[in-house]
Amino acid sequence: MPRVGEPEGGVMVAIRATLRRDLVLLLRRRSEVLNPLVFFALVITLFPIGISPDPELLATIAPGLLWVAALLAALLSLDGLFRGDYEDGSLEQLLLSPQPLPALAMAKVAVHWLLTGLPLALMAPVLGIMLALPAGSYLVLALSLALGSASLSLIGAIGAALTVGLSRGGVLLSLLVLPLYIPVLIFGAGAVQAAILGAGVSAHLAILGALLAVAMIFAPWAIAASLRISING
Repeated sequence: MPRVGEPEGGVMVAIRATLRRDLVLLLRRRSEVLNPLVFFALVITLFPIGISPDPELLATIAPGLLWVAALLAALLSLDGLFRGDYEDGSLEQLLLSPQPLPALAMAKVAVHWLLTGLPLALMAPVLGIMLALPAGSYLVLALSLALGSASLSLIGAIGAALTVGLSRGGVLLSLLVLPLYIPVLIFGAGAVQAAILGAGVSAHLAILGALLAVAMIFAPWAIAASLRISING
């Protein structure tokens, strides 16, 4: 078993401790976990009532609607990603840790995705039934949302880190990250639309995977730099 004093073991111990701590804290604050899911379900439930119950119309707009609703639902929980740690002083301790800050930030983003992005991806096919989404597109919808929401969490964490020191940073956070979400939204909705039309979806999913790979490489370093800017000025 690796000791904390060992370089590599110390990093893995710190990552596991961060994952465990954030999971426990978020599960204690269930409202922060449930609010995005409830918002997602309400938007999808109310939309057919406000627009039209026509199955053909709903199936046409379903890919974009599901993706936009999931994007906004994920955005709801981003403001609290680092704010709780900032308010109780543990974020400063995180910055002073001898372990690499990008790795610890990646662990916190992973928890955010596990409790927000992944549940949204699993809920989406169920809600797609309400929008008359063809059965053959359910798997593509869940897979595209799982890949895309991970990218959304990584990109959004950069904005959350930049605005963590602001008392009302939610609006600024949205303005910062929404333009960066557009490529993920385009290819995510495009994958579902291609599945509905019976076209190939591999290209869209491959691009979503490539966007996630790029985000996983660069976002942790950007998050770490943003946290240092916000805390140290």
